Amino acid sequence: MPEFKTVILFLLTAIAEIVGCYLPYLWLREGKSIWLLVPAACSLALFAWLLSLHPSAAGRVYAAYGGVYIFVAILWLWAVDGIRPTMWDIVGTLVALLGMAIIMFAPRNT
Repeated sequence: MPEFKTVILFLLTAIAEIVGCYLPYLWLREGKSIWLLVPAACSLALFAWLLSLHPSAAGRVYAAYGGVYIFVAILWLWAVDGIRPTMWDIVGTLVALLGMAIIMFAPRNT
């Protein structure tokens, strides 16, 4: 079950990162309250902490995490921005997730 835990951890990490970046966007681009920077900073701190929970080497985790981030960002595009992903968005997301799975779950000698 470590694969399931890894994927859930990656999903939570991606949500924390996107929220931590989206809140300053709302302040800078949408004229929302500067106080959004407080939960944004907390969300980005949570993002960094969640990344540290993975048992694999940091470089491997960072590389593989990118695939899950792409997946969550495309979901965000659809759910929050209201833009339906194109076929190419979906294909690119699947390629990224395949890359994540290879990096994280391939058999290793070490």
